[in-house]
Order: sequence, then C-alpha cells, then structure tokens
Amino acid sequence: MTGAVVIGASGGIGRALVDALAAEGGGRTVFAFSRSGSSFSRPIHSGQIDLADETSIAAAAEAVARVGPPDLVMIASGILHQTGVSPEKSLRSLDPTAMATVFAVNTIGPALVAKHFFPLMPRTGRSVFAALSARVGSIEDNRLGGWYTYRASKAALNQILRTLAIEARRTHPDAIVAGLHPGTVATALSRPFRPDTDAPGLFTPEVSASHLLRVLADLKPGDSGRVFAWNRQQISA
Repeated sequence: MTGAVVIGASGGIGRALVDALAAEGGGRTVFAFSRSGSSFSRPIHSGQIDLADETSIAAAAEAVARVGPPDLVMIASGILHQTGVSPEKSLRSLDPTAMATVFAVNTIGPALVAKHFFPLMPRTGRSVFAALSARVGSIEDNRLGGWYTYRASKAALNQILRTLAIEARRTHPDAIVAGLHPGTVATALSRPFRPDTDAPGLFTPEVSASHLLRVLADLKPGDSGRVFAWNRQQISA
C-alpha cells in the first residue's frame, strides 16, 4: 500500500491538499503533518512535525515507514511574514534573526524532509517529491527587487530540489522532484499582500490544490528538478 504525505497540513493549501488526496481514495494512506498536529474528519494519519527540529522530522518519517512507502511527499509549509518577520523593501530592513527564521522553514526544513523522507520512496515506479516554491524565487524573473529573504529562501529551495533530482536519478530513476508555484491563494500567508477577495486570479485553497495536483499528475521524469506554476508553466531559475 502506498502513501501520500503532506507536510504543512494545517495551512490553507496543505489542508486542501490533504482533503483532495483523501477524496481520491484508491487505497492510498494519507499522512498529514503540521506543527499543531491538526486532526481531520476523514481517516487520515495526523501527526506533528516542526521543520526547525530535525528530530521531529525523523520521527514523522519513521511513522510513515511503519505503514509503507510513500509515492507522494508534498511540502506545503512556508513563511513570508509573522511577528518579527516581514518582506524587506530595502537593504536597511535586513535582520539576521528574521532571515534565519525564514530560511529555517523555507529552505533548511524542506532539505531535511528530503533527507529523511526521500529514502522511503519506492525505488521503481513513479513517485513525486514536491515543495511549494514561488515565482519570486526566480533569479532571472526578479525585476522589482525587494523581499530579499523570501526571494533568496525560495531560490535556495529551488537549488536544493534541483540537486536532489540529480542525485535521485541514480537510485530512483522514475522519481520526479519538483517545485510548485501555487499562484496567489487566499491564505494567511498572502493576506497582507494579496488583491481584493473578488479580484481575478485569486484562488481559494481548494482550487489551488486541484491545480497543483493536476500539475503533479502530468509531470514526467524528464521534468524532474524544475519549478512549475499552477498552470504548468515552467518557471526559470
């Protein structure tokens, strides 16, 4: 029996992904991990994970391993702002403590998830390891500046995914590693920066999750190591 793992399941997109995967059925076991350990009404395996704590990541991976190999691992966690953290408008706003917090969640955490979860994935047959990235992580596409830390953390995440994809070819030739840009979604992460709720191009978490799962379903091993937007458009590095 295969499993699908969602990390960041208490967030808007994460919860919608868990619900959509559970609704698919097919005998797949769905695991939902978050810092809060949020529970779900469906028969879903819920648990706690803290991306800033490798011990908790390893424990979550062990819980999944006891059930069976996951053919999908999706990291839906991310931080853009919180108390003491906000996107910078200029160099004078850079703060090393805030930068470390953002990198811990957006970059280092996903790398540690790969360290502990990717070896659990089947060595043959299609499998997907994916993480929410962002268009603003594209170095080539950066024309506005600002948001130093968030941009850099997502650019670094994209590099980690690319490097993982190269290593994975040696042991998991059918695996796909991808970054995903969900667009602008009505979640707490985007609330201070998004357009009006009725503006075109603003997705609900449920619509965003359906877009992302559709993108993942269409990807081939040759797409591994790349970053794709919700409409399957490839995003440059």
